Amino acid sequence: MKYVDVILPLPLEGYFTYSVPGPLQGKISHGMRLLVPFGKNKRHIVLAVKVHDVEPDFECKDILQILDVTPSVTDQQLALWQWIADYYMSPIGEVMNAALPGGLKSVDGYKPKTETCVTLGETWRNEQALHIAMDMLRTARKQKEVFARYLEMSHWDCIDGDKCNVPVAEVTREELMNSTHCTSAIIKNLTERTYLKEYEREVGRLNTECQPHLDDMKVLNNAQQDAYNSILMQFMKKNVVMLHGVTSSGKTEIYIHLIRQAIEKKQQVLYLLPEIALTVQIRERLQKIFGNRLGIYHSKYSDAERVEIWRKQLSADAYDVILGARSAVFLPFERLGLVIIDEEHETSFKQQEPMPRYHARSTAIMLAQLYKAKTLLGTATPSAESYLNTLTGKYGLVRLTQRYKDIQLPEIHVVDIKDLQRRKMMKGPFSPQLLTSIRNAISNGEQVILFQNRRGFAPMMECKVCGWVPRCEHCDVSLTFHKNMNHLTCHYCGATVSMPQKCPCCDNTELKGRGYGTEKIEDCIMELIPEARVARMDLDTTRTRSAYERIISDFSSGRTNLLIGTQMISKGLDFDRVSVVGILNADSMLNYPDFRAYEQAFTMMSQVSGRAGRKGRRGYVILQTKNPQLPLIGQVVSNDCDGFYKDLLEERSAFYYPPYFHLIYVYLKHKNESVVESAAMEMGSRLRQYFGTRVLGPDRPAVARVKTLNIRKIVLKLENGIDIHKVRECLRYANAQMSKDSRYNSLQVYFDVDPL
Repeated sequence: MKYVDVILPLPLEGYFTYSVPGPLQGKISHGMRLLVPFGKNKRHIVLAVKVHDVEPDFECKDILQILDVTPSVTDQQLALWQWIADYYMSPIGEVMNAALPGGLKSVDGYKPKTETCVTLGETWRNEQALHIAMDMLRTARKQKEVFARYLEMSHWDCIDGDKCNVPVAEVTREELMNSTHCTSAIIKNLTERTYLKEYEREVGRLNTECQPHLDDMKVLNNAQQDAYNSILMQFMKKNVVMLHGVTSSGKTEIYIHLIRQAIEKKQQVLYLLPEIALTVQIRERLQKIFGNRLGIYHSKYSDAERVEIWRKQLSADAYDVILGARSAVFLPFERLGLVIIDEEHETSFKQQEPMPRYHARSTAIMLAQLYKAKTLLGTATPSAESYLNTLTGKYGLVRLTQRYKDIQLPEIHVVDIKDLQRRKMMKGPFSPQLLTSIRNAISNGEQVILFQNRRGFAPMMECKVCGWVPRCEHCDVSLTFHKNMNHLTCHYCGATVSMPQKCPCCDNTELKGRGYGTEKIEDCIMELIPEARVARMDLDTTRTRSAYERIISDFSSGRTNLLIGTQMISKGLDFDRVSVVGILNADSMLNYPDFRAYEQAFTMMSQVSGRAGRKGRRGYVILQTKNPQLPLIGQVVSNDCDGFYKDLLEERSAFYYPPYFHLIYVYLKHKNESVVESAAMEMGSRLRQYFGTRVLGPDRPAVARVKTLNIRKIVLKLENGIDIHKVRECLRYANAQMSKDSRYNSLQVYFDVDPL
């Protein structure tokens, strides 16, 4: 008897075993999709991971059907999934759910895109019969015209006897209708009379028309060429190399030359970006050179498109280059040789919800190891972890300190808005210096970027009389006011309520917004500078793929000249005419209750500053803050990366934080606060038996209730070099012991490894 171990797409640990009926034996390979029964009356699509003869000690159900002729998942993918499940302590079924497009997890989930074609009816496929047909159609003038045009388009008019002298061409119904300006009724009449016959032809959703033009590559300047050569030299000794280049130094051109070299060696390349928005500009640059050898993969593509890309990657005609966001690490590859992770410092590479909570940078490095490929990390502001890896020699390091065409880094002017507010010189969130710079830039035909890392109109509404603040019923947070939709929204659970006309506590009708979101910034700038053509780029305005493309295209072409945005606009976008960047409130980033706050603030301010003056003359940045004396502000102004990271690493080492220690957060959730409090105390006590003083908490997180669930958090600080495998065994055992207690039947416990 044969058995097969499978992955079920459910949040369950381990593999499940099914028996293989006689007729299906010998037909299953690991990586194939199977249809199996589960429970009393459910069926699931699963993935085979192992076929064996070992009879389990329980009664197995038979698999129902084999859904693949060849495997849908490669050995390397299965190995990567298992690594993710082990390292990030996530059920393998959750990894499968995250990795596979929906159409591959449902029997009828994917429908090929088809178009209707017409062909000649079988009765008329010889020269004599066609003459008869034309004679029979003489009284139906329009039908005869359409039929004759079809014969011409398909080359059936070249028939000699019962053979066509040239290959018959496929003709779509739409092509025939457009060519003859006929209606669908005419085509229907011809098919009913058997002169024509309709059939469906499968067509891909992917663009395959753009041809490669490798000769369009730009010649590297001396600094870029030196960096390129150094990377190749480093790759001879290191599997992972960091390219640390200042903003606008031309890192992308170096990537393009490395991609060409990989393609010439018959290798595939994975090019990861942290934000979908970035793929718009990079795609245009890569398509001009690599044409239809480039594939794009991210969550804004339809599920059907993602299925087709997945299948193409398994075919003999796979893409040479895949450009995508973090989910692209899950695609199948056959000959992966190079992984490029651009903006490697970005926190967007970390998946937060739902599981698995993987980091795409770490996962991509592991993927490269499985293929014995090389990994290049590109950034102007390295993550602390990667920076330390270069200092210790684990990663190679190449520096690119010269901006493209020797343009200077932007001049950064720090404005003390605390002093300006005291003297009542601020106009809303804008200092006089910033408004003057915006007006001058726009009058000179230049462009401006304003950075505010809060979306919505007002982060909080408040009654002027009694101080009442509208809060989410499901979460422990205040609601954000969105003026365009005139409602209050919870940015944690997505719940919305209408804006109240009066305070429910005191009936006062004066509800005032506190703080500035991007929507309010947009309103203010349009009032103060009406001549500005304003666009806004945040989560609210970029919910579709076309929205990203429209906003970026409008700004690139000059149809808009002032772009307001959240951290999306800080990540590697390249605009020629931006001369002024305004950072409206640096303190909102610095005062965040997280040990990474200064690192992320330095990164975002440095990155968004780098959008100014990328081509042409030197750019100008206005950095507004209430604390201009902070050392970090000075380091941003002078672009003192080494000084910043020296201070940062000393602090992290002193207080036992990454990159010198690993963090694992243990979250416990329950609707009943007393239950989660009790469970957290017990879990903390159990963990201290294994880890002692490495355990901190439990404690209430900053947001202690989300989606009606009360939350407690336990922190594990684990020194580098500790046996992580044993750590995970202890965590899973403690969790299993907790689950045996009937008080905690509905308790949710999950782990966030290497949290951000």
